[in-house]
Amino acid sequence: MTPDNYPSKVLREAVEAISSLPGVGSRSALRLALHLLRQPSENIHHFADSVAALADDVHYCSECNMIADGDLCGICADRSRDHKQICVVESVRDVMSIEATGQYRGVYHVLGGIISPIDGVGPSDLSIGSLVQRLKDSQEPVEVILALSGDVEGETTAFYIYRQIEGLAAKVTTLARGLGFGDDLEYADSLTLGRSIVNRQPFSV
Repeated sequence: MTPDNYPSKVLREAVEAISSLPGVGSRSALRLALHLLRQPSENIHHFADSVAALADDVHYCSECNMIADGDLCGICADRSRDHKQICVVESVRDVMSIEATGQYRGVYHVLGGIISPIDGVGPSDLSIGSLVQRLKDSQEPVEVILALSGDVEGETTAFYIYRQIEGLAAKVTTLARGLGFGDDLEYADSLTLGRSIVNRQPFSV
């Protein structure tokens, strides 16, 4: 719809806001906005407050950069997890995908992206430095599991990290390639991803 076709400026602005989300076109955004209009006002306010809380109330774990409600995320704060295993991933969604497999009981380090010169993302834009410091501060040998996507950017990032932590970690491993080249972790089924973690192998250059 064009701006002139909307019966209300408020509706148009709501549709524009919703359609700014990835994968949501203007028609889908209009359908969602009209759906919200049919809800009780308290439901709409709860929805809006929950979204606003993402900007105001969400924190990032000081240890691993995972989303958290406080200084530490629930995984890092859990002393029953194996803190001598650090699984390095690109994003929070990758942590959620791996946790869904139920096959991993270590902790994580979220990079916040991968090295991609074409997108203007370099090593300094990622939390690689804090990973290096984390390993330097460790009192015990640590296994670093490089669980990055199997595309060129993921492989480049894994190689860069390996060079940075070489000699700091007792062992550097990577996912077994039940995952195909170019596969994203978040799209892998839980069984394949779980087997890739269990059957991880030494990282080689």
